[in-house]
Amino acid sequence: MPLLSIRQVNHIYSPGTPFASQALKDINLDIEAGEFVGLIGHTGSGKSTLVQHLNGLLEPTSGEILIDGKNYQEEKDKLPLLRQRVGLVFQYSEYQLFEETVKKDIAFGPANLGLEGEELETRVLDAMERVGLDPDQVGDKSPFELSGGQKRRVAIAGILAMKPKILVLDEPTAGLDPHGSQEILGEIKTIFEKENTTIILVSHSMDEIARLATRMIVMERGQVVMDDVPREIFKREEDLVKIGLGVPQVRSLMGQLAKRGLDVDPDCISIEEARAELFKVLGVGHA
Repeated sequence: MPLLSIRQVNHIYSPGTPFASQALKDINLDIEAGEFVGLIGHTGSGKSTLVQHLNGLLEPTSGEILIDGKNYQEEKDKLPLLRQRVGLVFQYSEYQLFEETVKKDIAFGPANLGLEGEELETRVLDAMERVGLDPDQVGDKSPFELSGGQKRRVAIAGILAMKPKILVLDEPTAGLDPHGSQEILGEIKTIFEKENTTIILVSHSMDEIARLATRMIVMERGQVVMDDVPREIFKREEDLVKIGLGVPQVRSLMGQLAKRGLDVDPDCISIEEARAELFKVLGVGHA
């Protein structure tokens, strides 16, 4: 049984009014435990609307969403359990922070689940460790004293402290400088590699998806138009360009080099792959 099943889901904003707008059209997806899914599409493609359905913030106009085979929308009193299982970190998640200290902010969610005392403290410290925050250095600080990247990590830690089975990150690097972005992406990669957490990453960046995702879903006008491993989707550069997207810069560069006669693999999608390929072609002994 898939961890997450999306069955014939449609969503219409302002239904029955002159302002009605269909944001999702007949979405059907199965996501297995242990996948790292990159969800991509230009603004207005429906990706943020879709992920807000996953933990019950939005309800389908029609269709159903199942977690471990269970439709939590059928039992409204079970929505808190759904939000424990599916943790959603919003874009600009630092605006979710509100407590006096970092530790208190991270503790808020699990405390609402009834955790207290040593168990709650352990949950908070574990979440901080998972996102690379030192409790001794920042635990008793106000979250508003931290850098942008650190604030994002506090927000992610607050969700991880709930121990979700699925972690959904909506544009987690939006507005960050390159250093902050790399920090966040590095922590997300570590969480995926070391924890039993399924991740869905919403992004505009093909380079982020190429670096992290094991599977890539492309949305356009409320529909899923591509669903495959990133390497195969990036081969469809013309199709991606037609819907306002592109491919990772590295792949574009390697494609241009191949067209100019250099004997390189044009399907390299990461800097590491491209470096190794160029060293091989140029006859250098090691990368």
